[in-house]
Amino acid sequence: MPEPLDLDFDPIDRAAEHWRQRFGPSSAMAAATSVMRVQQLLLAEFDAICRPHGLTFARYEVLVLLTFSRRGALPMAKVGERLMVHPTSATNTVQRLETAGFVVREPNPRDGRGTLARITESGRAVVDTVTAELMSAEFGMGALTEEQQIEVFELLRALRAQAADFHGEV
Repeated sequence: MPEPLDLDFDPIDRAAEHWRQRFGPSSAMAAATSVMRVQQLLLAEFDAICRPHGLTFARYEVLVLLTFSRRGALPMAKVGERLMVHPTSATNTVQRLETAGFVVREPNPRDGRGTLARITESGRAVVDTVTAELMSAEFGMGALTEEQQIEVFELLRALRAQAADFHGEV
């Protein structure tokens, strides 16, 4: 986890009180701000776990995605789509993984203009190592029970569905 702040109060709770006094109800602002802060904390912890292995969490996510594919390879367009990032970001991430020897790019035999990203054996090995470390760290969610973790997922999933983050049942 990141270094704790030396505060004797919760700054989001304090901001919510000021918000109530000035603007009115603050529960939505406090919840949204808390989600954003937790995202910062989790990403910092994940990157700290990934860094000694030459990865960022974003690069780790690409490697995991490739391990989930049947052939260990996906078209570049699918990488960006499945990770919900801009194609340029996906390309940049895969290039860095290729430089590290975790991925190779090769022509897509089904699309003469396209490129596949394929995970290497060293990519698979680093996924196994980092995944074990993230699991040991409980993905930063150890303060919550499993039931609470499921509840958080369902609550955030409803927000994602409302924003059309995916199609299908909630």
